[in-house]
Amino acid sequence: MNQAVIKSIAAYLPEQVVYNAQIEDKIHVQNGSIESGILEKLFGGKMRRIAPLDMQVSDLACAAAKKILNERNAPSIDMLIFAAASSDLIEPATANIVQAKLGLNCPVMDVKNACNSFVSAMQVASAFVSSGVYKNILIVGGEKLSEVVNFSPKDQDELKKSLAGYTLGDGGAAIIIGAGEGSKMVFQKFNSWGEHWNLCTVEGGGSMAYRDLNKHYFVAHSAALHKAFGRKILSFVPDCLKEAGWSLKDLDLVVAHQVSADITDRISAGLGINPSKFIKTFYKYGNTAAVTVPIALHEAFIEGRLKKGDKVMLLGLAAGISLSVQLIEW
Repeated sequence: MNQAVIKSIAAYLPEQVVYNAQIEDKIHVQNGSIESGILEKLFGGKMRRIAPLDMQVSDLACAAAKKILNERNAPSIDMLIFAAASSDLIEPATANIVQAKLGLNCPVMDVKNACNSFVSAMQVASAFVSSGVYKNILIVGGEKLSEVVNFSPKDQDELKKSLAGYTLGDGGAAIIIGAGEGSKMVFQKFNSWGEHWNLCTVEGGGSMAYRDLNKHYFVAHSAALHKAFGRKILSFVPDCLKEAGWSLKDLDLVVAHQVSADITDRISAGLGINPSKFIKTFYKYGNTAAVTVPIALHEAFIEGRLKKGDKVMLLGLAAGISLSVQLIEW
């Protein structure tokens, strides 16, 4: 079996910065109003990046991928995976569009698992590499969920369900998983609790509400989601570390999905991990869905927070609901 490693990583953030006050100014509640400053009060953070209207999800993914492919001595790619909650179309796979834009000649596929799409694709790619099926797999993701935000909720109840959507930002990420030299993927485990699938949805576009334009918006029952994740994380993460032979004290860096500015502090308090070990990006990028983890990992890399031999935990949280733990020896 080959050892799967991370060979390269890159991220792309759109140039346009949008602040909370600008988002709040766009919200118009029928027969009601929104409290000024409510987004920072509830979620923290002050800004996020928003892609231009004519920029597609595949463009965000390609912008990140080109940074890797244009590197000197970039490896030859023999498989491409697109992984995000967003997509250009329902049919075909967005991976086909990315392939055409990048000029690659290889098999492609999409991996979709809400905000765990990218980390799920990393596990898929690692399995392919370990078994010798492929040598270098390029995983790309692009998120443009700013387009599924409901700025005209009909009442206060609908506003409450739309609030988490106002934290969504856009971005792209890319990573190469392959065999040879690189940062070792030493442990990966996922689990899902499907009974909670309806706590966070975008129903439009699927068979449930294909033609219902009112269902093409992001809806989240935030309090119920936090409660469900809170229970699961406290047992899932320690069990994963024990299975891998690691301890919480071994961790040098934790890269977690971020749906609010204080989510990393909540996780660190619940698990007993020093909060300084977390990389925080929500305050400037908002919730970038499936590319949150790779963007944050890239931030840690360019900020010099990663050195050879460091033990890193990626912690994925996604609608569905699902959790993932991936352990890396950098």
